[in-house]
Amino acid sequence: MSDISTPNLDYNDMIEAWDINDALMGGTLHMRTLGQSFLPQWVNEDNDSYKKRLQTATLLPAYEETIKQNIGRVFASPIKLSDTVPNKIAEFLKDIDLEGTCLDVWAQQFFSLAMQYGIAHALVDYPRINKEIKTKADENEIGARPYVVMLNPRQIIGWKSKNVGGKVILTELRIKETIVADKDDYSQTKVEQIRHLEIGRVTIWQKDKDKDTWLIADQWETSSNKISLVTLYTKKIGFMKGTPPLLNLALLNIKHWQSQSEQDNILHVARVPILTAFGLEDGAELTIGSSCATKFSDRGTQGLEYVEHSGSSVNAGKESLVDLVEQMRLAGAKLLRDQNTSTKSIDQTQEEKMQSNSPLFTMASSLEDSLDNILDVMAEWVGLKTGGNVDVVTEVELARKTIDASGALAVQALRQSGDIRYVDAVVAYQRLGLIDPDIEPEDVIQELKDSDPQFVG
Repeated sequence: MSDISTPNLDYNDMIEAWDINDALMGGTLHMRTLGQSFLPQWVNEDNDSYKKRLQTATLLPAYEETIKQNIGRVFASPIKLSDTVPNKIAEFLKDIDLEGTCLDVWAQQFFSLAMQYGIAHALVDYPRINKEIKTKADENEIGARPYVVMLNPRQIIGWKSKNVGGKVILTELRIKETIVADKDDYSQTKVEQIRHLEIGRVTIWQKDKDKDTWLIADQWETSSNKISLVTLYTKKIGFMKGTPPLLNLALLNIKHWQSQSEQDNILHVARVPILTAFGLEDGAELTIGSSCATKFSDRGTQGLEYVEHSGSSVNAGKESLVDLVEQMRLAGAKLLRDQNTSTKSIDQTQEEKMQSNSPLFTMASSLEDSLDNILDVMAEWVGLKTGGNVDVVTEVELARKTIDASGALAVQALRQSGDIRYVDAVVAYQRLGLIDPDIEPEDVIQELKDSDPQFVG
């Protein structure tokens, strides 16, 4: 029977891919706890043998390491606040979540979620104010201020939306949470709850474990005329829907986990030679040991020998694992390259850097837009017109910080000869990193005119 905890159908569509991500990000120990979900038991393999094989299986962290490396490429340098960010907002960003987390650290965690799941959410919230607090001045007096709550995509179990003026906006949101409640005897218990957000209202539902039902625990009115959720997509498949951008790499990593287990098992068998006796009479006993001797009457028809594995299947398994590693490297490097480029060799992949037209660079741009939106919502809460802009300094942009003198001189020569307009020259200087890329070229020209009346734009 459906209740407040029933997920949207779209939510259920995303779970399978997310489960793969969570398994790999959990590492070797977590993969072992998942057992046959990702490491099947062979036909005729007894339970004890399977358990021993599972306990010795080891995960190559290719998927996890690739995500970490890509995050490092996006955050090649600390996030820069533009001059348009109000001082009040800049102060908020030093503790963006009221848990002591600064913007740089918070943004990396936010982008990490989006890299894993294809989508991540941030709820810009405001402390619940007592009815006695009437004005903004009173709120400032008690230190009330907007803050940001990072939400794992798994927490957003349901939503409703409508189209307003050609734009899809949220009208309802259900967030599943687990809180820790203190008891009188100093012990604690975990309580499942769902925060149901509607425009102008918040309702808290908590689960009654004894009756297995959901009951309203609290509700209150809000002054907000919208649900202040900011969503970052790295691989969008629909409104409020995303899938891991490195899912192909994840599937290869699962395959490597399984193949590595098989390879370890065959090595265990192949490393132990089998002693074979021939020519013994029925019922004859044979004692093997360093202090024992064996007597035979006919060397031609009786004897002992060790039988060893030929090693051909071991080498085949080894080569298969090497091929899988190469495939994973290629799958992970696809985010760095222009999607139209042909597949490159492994050596080229290892040496490659993020390109300005790559999917990863596009994701970084989306992150920048999401952070700008968060700042704007925070500004709305405190009555400011805008929250300003931030600049996520990626590996590409950091490389551009090295001044291209020849490029700058070429732009200058073209402008002086009249071959390009001033606005084109400003755009070129922005691409070279000599002028702030967030400033409108026309504003730069106007500022030059204001400072030099003889300037002709």
